[in-house]
Amino acid sequence: MRGRKNAIIPSMTFQRHDIADVEAKLLRLRESLRSLGSAAVAFSSGVDSTFLLRVAREELGDRVLAVTVRSHTFPKRELDEAEAFCRAEGVRHEILDSDELSIPEFAENPPDRCYHCKKAIFGEIAALARAYGLNAVLEGANLDDDGDYRPGRRATRELGVVSPLHDAGLTKSEIRALSRKMGLPTADKPSFACLASRFPYGERITAAALERVERAEQWLLDAGLGLAQLRVRSHGGIARIEVPPGDIPRLAARAGEIAATLRSFGFAYVALDLGGYRTGSMNEVLFEKGNDGRH
Repeated sequence: MRGRKNAIIPSMTFQRHDIADVEAKLLRLRESLRSLGSAAVAFSSGVDSTFLLRVAREELGDRVLAVTVRSHTFPKRELDEAEAFCRAEGVRHEILDSDELSIPEFAENPPDRCYHCKKAIFGEIAALARAYGLNAVLEGANLDDDGDYRPGRRATRELGVVSPLHDAGLTKSEIRALSRKMGLPTADKPSFACLASRFPYGERITAAALERVERAEQWLLDAGLGLAQLRVRSHGGIARIEVPPGDIPRLAARAGEIAATLRSFGFAYVALDLGGYRTGSMNEVLFEKGNDGRH
């Protein structure tokens, strides 16, 4: 994985009954995949979709197709990893080009932005699956995704997209543990969300702003800071950097260099979030207002 080290994620230790439970879930997953006969897997090279693709490949063989969407919101490093994994696994791989910014409901960045994006993208994947004569479209949501605001899940349900990991009852930690057991390179990979999640709701998303965020994150990953997990949240001209609390002192020690570099990318101000990295931090304002828009 270019420019980053594995995250420090503790290995899962299961009791005997827990191991049996996880193995039962894996068996349900395998049975459900076999029952489909053939499928296209939405593949982002993340922890969940990589695990799903591996198991689908084992159960469906050449009747599985990996589909990766290339867009403004998907970093090149993730696309490179997706291509490399499919080559190594011998999986058929299609890359779809998509322009979410052409969707007004996405570019204007409302709280249900992901719904409109997923509806368009999975519609394209479904059309490709039909062209290949495949029976289903699969995506990698897991049971833990029920605990966050994810309007994109409504779109996948409406389109009939199958969520095998969720249906099998697998959690993120269980998927990481099984991935580790299978020797997958993503077992300890940091969580990733599309670059659109770096912007507060209501702030218009542009190609230039997305490129600036991607450039800032890639520089931080390549700067020898030992970072595995980070976000550069964009608030107009302000870059708000989130890293795990233990990494904050290393960034503070190089604050001048980091601020100067990110300003050279186009940010007017650079801030280090003392609250540390947390998933979905842009959703916090929704919860505070009591309007989480869940579906």
